Amino acid sequence: MTTDRTLSISTVTHTIKAPLEKVNIADWLFNLPDAEYQRCSPAHIAAGHTTSDDGRRMSINVETIGEALMVQHFVGQVLEPHFCRLTSISDAITMKGRTKVHLLWELSAKKIDDDTCEYSNHIHASATDEFLAFLEKNGVTFEQARAARQQASDSHNREETPNFAKSIEHRSLSIS
Repeated sequence: MTTDRTLSISTVTHTIKAPLEKVNIADWLFNLPDAEYQRCSPAHIAAGHTTSDDGRRMSINVETIGEALMVQHFVGQVLEPHFCRLTSISDAITMKGRTKVHLLWELSAKKIDDDTCEYSNHIHASATDEFLAFLEKNGVTFEQARAARQQASDSHNREETPNFAKSIEHRSLSIS
C-alpha cells in the first residue's frame, strides 16, 4: 500500500492477563464464535470463516465503521500464535453506493512479564482505484474521506480492542 492512498491507520493496545505462551491469536481468530464477535462491539454484525480460492484461511467480518457497512474478506498472509497479518479488499456500502477499500489487519501479542502480555490491534485502510472513482462521482475530496475514515477507524478500534483482548485472554486461560 502506498502512503498517498492511506485513508486511516489505527493501532490500539490492551493488556492480556495470561502468559504469552498460552496466547494463540490465530487459533482465537479462526475459532471465534459469531455471537462472541458481536459482543466485542455494537458495530459488529457477523463473523465467519472460510478459505480463499487458493486454500488460505479467511475471516469474514461484517461491521459498521462510521457510516459504512463493511463486508471484510480477510485472507491470512501470516497466521502465527503471536502475530497475524491479514489483507482484504473489502466492500464498503454507504447511502451513496458501494465501493471497495483495501485493508491490512495485524494482530499481535508480546510478553510484558511471566503473567501478562500486550495485545495490539492494527488496521490500515487504503483507497482502491474504485474508491477514488466513487469519491469523484460523489463530490467528496480524498481529504474529507481520509478525515472521516480516520476518526471512525480510531473510534471503532478503541471500542473493540479491549473486548478482543478479554476474549483472547479467556480462551488462553480456558485451554490447557
